[in-house]
Amino acid sequence: MALVEQAAHAKAVNEKDARRGRGRAHDEVWCIFDVDEHPRLNEAIELARRNEINLAISNPCIELWFLLHFVEQTAYIERDVAQKQSTHHLGCDKSLTDAALGQLHDGFDVAKARAQRLEEKHRRDGTRAPGNPSSGVWRLVDAISE
Repeated sequence: MALVEQAAHAKAVNEKDARRGRGRAHDEVWCIFDVDEHPRLNEAIELARRNEINLAISNPCIELWFLLHFVEQTAYIERDVAQKQSTHHLGCDKSLTDAALGQLHDGFDVAKARAQRLEEKHRRDGTRAPGNPSSGVWRLVDAISE
């Protein structure tokens, strides 16, 4: 919640400065975070929506996004399991090496497709977003790549 609050404040200040001729407003504002055990997650999602802040949420953790580059993960997964499997595939933890970054770059299209299928699965199942497993990191990568 604190991250989204800070982003909303920074966005408002940026837009105000732009209206006053002090620079140009940002095209987009993004927050990226894990679900972990955040008690105010739904509030944060709603605040981001109201402030037109884009979200890239991974459930349960960012390592799920990494894991989707290597395997089709459709069943619920605990954070520690995703972290161990990600480390196994990448050969490092979330402090990514150049080799791991190369693997993630090369596997982006596959991971994106898997993440999109998970979103569709959750929609069909009626799972409240962001369901476990899921990752919206592909949206941020797509936005950066444009």
